[in-house]
Amino acid sequence: MLDAILAKVRSVLYWFSFSAMMIMLAVIFMQVVTRYGFGYTPQWSEEVARYLFVYVVFLGSALIMGESGHLAVEFLPNYFKGTLVGKLLSALALVCGYLFVAILLTQGAKMSQMMGIQISPGLEIQMRYVYAVIPVSAVLMLLYLIRDTLRLIKGEPLKREKN
Repeated sequence: MLDAILAKVRSVLYWFSFSAMMIMLAVIFMQVVTRYGFGYTPQWSEEVARYLFVYVVFLGSALIMGESGHLAVEFLPNYFKGTLVGKLLSALALVCGYLFVAILLTQGAKMSQMMGIQISPGLEIQMRYVYAVIPVSAVLMLLYLIRDTLRLIKGEPLKREKN
């Protein structure tokens, strides 16, 4: 059940990231053309590109976590694969992941709440909508950690998802 939900989440994250990158590319291209071609730069264009980049980074991090693609030192876990030490190392890595996600979730929620009073100058939106991606990505990362924990408990490998 969780794997089916996470497969759909992965698909949404992938297409959102792809679409956001394409929009960001188009906005930056338009910004360059209007600046050098017409001597005018829309005020909102830089903010849109920056905020899309922030969303791509945080949601992309959740996507990569779901594919076990984050940079990791694999020498010891691979050396002890299938042994008690290997399982303990995997469990330790998951605990560290839970701690990171807990910090990201709590601090991101605080930042998002605090930034409700600040308005962006170009788009004139509350900055909480920009910062909201932090706790959202933390929740997505938490779902992937839960999946990996269940796999570890069942004795399954913590494998990468296939495209």
